[in-house]
Amino acid sequence: MSAESFKYLITGGYVVLVYALSWIGMRRTKEFAGFSIGNKDMSPYLIGVTLAASIASTATFVINPGFVYVHGLSAYLHYGLAGSAGTIAAFLTLSRGFLRVGEANRALTLPDWIFHRYQNRRFSQYFAFINLLSITFVVLILVGCSLIMTSLFPIEQKTALVIILLFVFSYVLMGGTYAHAYTNTLQGFLMLAVALLLFAQGLPLFEGGFIAALRAVNDNYAAIYNPDSSLYFSFFSVFASGFIITFALMLQPHILTKVLYLRSEADLGKFIATTVVVGFLFTLVLFIGFFARVSGLEVSSQDAVVVEYLNHTLIGTDSSGLLLTFIMLTLLAAGMSTLDGILVSLSAMVVNDIVAPLSHNSRNGLLWSRWVLVGVGLLGMLLAWNSPPLIGLFAQKGVYGLAAASLVPMLFGVLFRQPLPLWLVFGASLIGLFGHFLLHLGVGIENPSISASYAILASLAYAFVGILAVRVSGSRSNNP
Repeated sequence: MSAESFKYLITGGYVVLVYALSWIGMRRTKEFAGFSIGNKDMSPYLIGVTLAASIASTATFVINPGFVYVHGLSAYLHYGLAGSAGTIAAFLTLSRGFLRVGEANRALTLPDWIFHRYQNRRFSQYFAFINLLSITFVVLILVGCSLIMTSLFPIEQKTALVIILLFVFSYVLMGGTYAHAYTNTLQGFLMLAVALLLFAQGLPLFEGGFIAALRAVNDNYAAIYNPDSSLYFSFFSVFASGFIITFALMLQPHILTKVLYLRSEADLGKFIATTVVVGFLFTLVLFIGFFARVSGLEVSSQDAVVVEYLNHTLIGTDSSGLLLTFIMLTLLAAGMSTLDGILVSLSAMVVNDIVAPLSHNSRNGLLWSRWVLVGVGLLGMLLAWNSPPLIGLFAQKGVYGLAAASLVPMLFGVLFRQPLPLWLVFGASLIGLFGHFLLHLGVGIENPSISASYAILASLAYAFVGILAVRVSGSRSNNP
């Protein structure tokens, strides 16, 4: 079979399989709760693979290897090592308490969880509105997937954007959370196979030693802190900010709400272990940045490193063409595995936490969630139509702001069981959100993870001082 015929055959088979899984999901989605978090009948292993695929996505498989290509070992340590540590710490710290509060109050979304924890509808609505910053990550995924699709098929990037949008939205509209979970499991196993394959395929480039190969580029490329880099040049920019921002990123609605899919706390161990192991294996794809740089490949743009490396390495014989098609299709699946999760969480959140409270009408929630999904998709395509350069940094501006605003309300909501004053958590959230944008856009800190981490530390300092003040005031009132 020729590579061209195989390309259309495997793509058609993938589309049919995804729609079949979505049809199964649609038959199990009878009401809004099922669309949002399922019916609590899924395996913790399946949910773990689903979450790992949601975390990895286009950022890990397509965009972030470009940072490794440009900045070297320091970028890998930031995304691979510090980021993985942040992920593990977040789920070990937050999962049990988040599930406990969510189960007790039958929470469907992250802002819904906030409402039940702090008993304030306006605060939960504020949380719902700032979570719309996730749209910047939708843009990243759409652009990354369109780059892959144009390398697979003879179409323009804008045409690819439309096709991707129609495909993902159609299958998510059908089955909601079940469609997302079932298709993510399929996509997750494809991603796992490709991550291991590409890592093994590039290892011969390091026959003389890993560090020696990086030093052959230049000494700073092999340095833990790269003095030539404007992004990863110090302990804080490489390790501290990588850990802090990744910990906070686990609080995104399409990530932490996966905990609410579980049947009970008994499933937490299996769920977390699956997420951590599969997620770490996904980070092996970051080595493509090293492989491309060490092999001497010159790329047209940082965001296109993975696509150009694969085309350079695998084009030639029919057999390599078949492999390239399979890998490119899996990279598309990597993007869709996060995109569908964001879409489900955003649509559920807008309906449950914005539309229903403001309209005082909770009827037809399932129908509303599907219409909102269409609106989110159109907005995402509009922003992606003429995308900015370095789409990874563009997405980080918005998503990291959301992470900075979310950390104190979520972390303190889990760790402190007693009631917390609204001024404390709301003030900390505002410090995180606006502190990030002020430092990044106003002061000019180029790396969004650094500006967001500084803002998070400031919000934590404010919150801890506030907690201390509340306790001192309480002890004085009890001891006149």
